[in-house]
Amino acid sequence: MNPDSYGTMEQVRAGVDMIDRQLVALLAERFAHMRAAARIKADRDAVRDEGRKAEVIANARIEAERQGLPGDMVAALWDQLVEASIAYEMAEFDRLKG
Repeated sequence: MNPDSYGTMEQVRAGVDMIDRQLVALLAERFAHMRAAARIKADRDAVRDEGRKAEVIANARIEAERQGLPGDMVAALWDQLVEASIAYEMAEFDRLKG
């Protein structure tokens, strides 16, 4: 699929839907890593790591800008993604070690 060749909104929507499915699959992989972190970490207080959070968001911003995307928008999305990941990891930690 090449968005530059689209001529209809149906093509645009089909492309977006395909990308959304791919993004959800990638999120499933990311959350699998959060499950691994919950299993590996010995202390629930270690789940939230503000330094690592800042690093992940900064890396996303840099990569976004490298690809010509607005860094601020991507950083805001990543902040939400990291917070959701932390919440998921805490729930997994509690489920595994609660």
